[in-house]
Amino acid sequence: MVRFPRSEVFLSTPSDPYPLPLSSSAVSSQPPTSQTSPPPRLPRSNESIQTLRARLVYQSRKRGTLEADLLLSTFANEQLGEMTEEELKEFDRFMDEPDWDIYYWAVGKRDPPARWADSKLLVKLKRHAANEGKVVRRMPDLVKSD
Repeated sequence: MVRFPRSEVFLSTPSDPYPLPLSSSAVSSQPPTSQTSPPPRLPRSNESIQTLRARLVYQSRKRGTLEADLLLSTFANEQLGEMTEEELKEFDRFMDEPDWDIYYWAVGKRDPPARWADSKLLVKLKRHAANEGKVVRRMPDLVKSD
């Protein structure tokens, strides 16, 4: 059995085809898409608050990257029930941003664009991502709403 020093196993190198998400090579290789505007929004004029919450729970779980799924689904599980209608709509707009941008903004690896720089929502998400209580997080169970 070949044993590698710990540093060789866990450190990403520039030639690594699968760099770790927070390594400098991964951050620099992901071009910031936040400089462009998000896609046009779908009109949802008759959507109830309950439907909006349910849709946001689903969308926070099904992002496309495991990192974003875990970060946003646990955040949604903790916060959506307490959000006002205006905060829910802001979270809905925020969810239009690309996964890696949201992830890097939340963990502080990139600065958010001006449209999110002063967002209270992003401040809450950054606090959630910091996980100061060292809570072991997993994908929340789905709860049937009435």
